[in-house]
Amino acid sequence: MSERYRVTSIEELEGPVVPGQARWHTIRSTLGVAAFGINAWSASEDGQQIIGEHDENALGHEEVYVVVAGDATFTLDGATFEAPTGSVVHVPDPTVKRAATGKRGTTILVVGAKPGEAFTPSSWERSAEALRFWPSEEWDRAIEVLEEHLADTPEHAGTHYNLACAHARAGRREVALDHLERAVELQQSFADYAPKDDDLASLREDPRFAAATTS
Repeated sequence: MSERYRVTSIEELEGPVVPGQARWHTIRSTLGVAAFGINAWSASEDGQQIIGEHDENALGHEEVYVVVAGDATFTLDGATFEAPTGSVVHVPDPTVKRAATGKRGTTILVVGAKPGEAFTPSSWERSAEALRFWPSEEWDRAIEVLEEHLADTPEHAGTHYNLACAHARAGRREVALDHLERAVELQQSFADYAPKDDDLASLREDPRFAAATTS
């Protein structure tokens, strides 16, 4: 293989496997792409959410979604439409809420960056590197990765939330609740997500959990 280029496949570029979630193909970090964000996700079961509902308002990213396998169902600002193989969905407006689901094997390639600025990897992508330790339940290793990231971006809600999940799984209730409270303070949507998250099941009877997740 030449040092000047690399030829591979989406299937070979697989990141952390989390049961019940779409498979993340870590294209950007594995290949060392520096000019723009590029990743792919594949549904591991029918009806699965492939692209979680979100907007790019905080990062200002323009994004393009390409359905490279299967048939996806996209929702953009509440409007839902079918996107068969070969469909290209362009979302230049970062405030648009977007999400996508599909049958098992449906794969969506995502490319994005902020116009006019040099690309830097998102805090979410760095935080998600810890998810590779979930299947093996190596909670201390996951926490180490997340704490390194938190030291660089102490106000990142997703990192606090993932730390809450890892500490809860490790049986460290109080530390987990500290991080959960901070995650909700920084991003209110985690208050809605936490009660449904099995990673936090051990915290649900705690009054602090109820207080943090009640609007």
